[in-house]
Amino acid sequence: MNTRTVTTVPHCLWDIGATLGEGALWHAGARQVWFVDIKGRRLHCYDADNGNKRSWDAPGQVSFVVPVAGGGFVCSLEDGLYRFHETTGEFSPLLKVEADQPGNRFNDGHVDAAGRLWFGSMDDAEDQATGALYRFDGRAASRVDDGYVITNGPAISPDGRTLYHTDTLAKRIFAFDLGQDGLVARKRLFAELADGGYPDGMAVDAEGCLWVATFGGWRIDRFDPQGRKLGEVRFPCANITKLAFGGDDLRTVYATTARKGLSAAQLEAQPLAGGLFTFRADVPGLPQHALRLQDQP
Repeated sequence: MNTRTVTTVPHCLWDIGATLGEGALWHAGARQVWFVDIKGRRLHCYDADNGNKRSWDAPGQVSFVVPVAGGGFVCSLEDGLYRFHETTGEFSPLLKVEADQPGNRFNDGHVDAAGRLWFGSMDDAEDQATGALYRFDGRAASRVDDGYVITNGPAISPDGRTLYHTDTLAKRIFAFDLGQDGLVARKRLFAELADGGYPDGMAVDAEGCLWVATFGGWRIDRFDPQGRKLGEVRFPCANITKLAFGGDDLRTVYATTARKGLSAAQLEAQPLAGGLFTFRADVPGLPQHALRLQDQP
């Protein structure tokens, strides 16, 4: 196992000042970085080749964006999953989820190698443990785990056998055994943050190590598959929310950040908070998979 310490310095690609930047995604086919501003209700796209920037208004709190096999994207709004049409900017309903939880919204999402979407919900007031983890197989969504105030960071090991998921407010990252049929078992504590900040979005690298963005922690941590911290990447702002491995060699990391919760004095001291950042990693990440949709009933 490689135990190198990560020391790369990130720089800001897009000083967009997102209130709650999230959902960093590398779309390899188009060589683009997609991400959202949940509280700003905006969807953003950065072109890695020419630096072009585009943004769309969303009709609600859009929390993640994932590519769809055959083209297009799926996003989440407060009441479920939506198709996003890049050419028109339209969000069309795909699947209602948690209609009985009007105080909830959705947060982070990840697509596995089988084309299934893993995503979590949370209490929008960040107070009640009404959040849950879901698996969407392209037709229906199934509740996998619950009892969360804020869900975050679904991520999967390179062999597809371990699912990682975060209980952000408890500062805990859990691991599950993941079967080929999408069923999970043996939930266990993988790591607990004890050096400041809250675990947010995550990504796994080709060596099986888990990279964890920390909200309020000024950094991204790297853990080995046994949950031991190997190193960190420090940022010039406190709230790091999500990362994605991109570029031709999957060693260019893109990370979203947030201004949410920062005072006027803190914002003055952190002028790049809410920006899209990038840095180079010593080890590549894993390819982004596409969601496989089935015919809707």
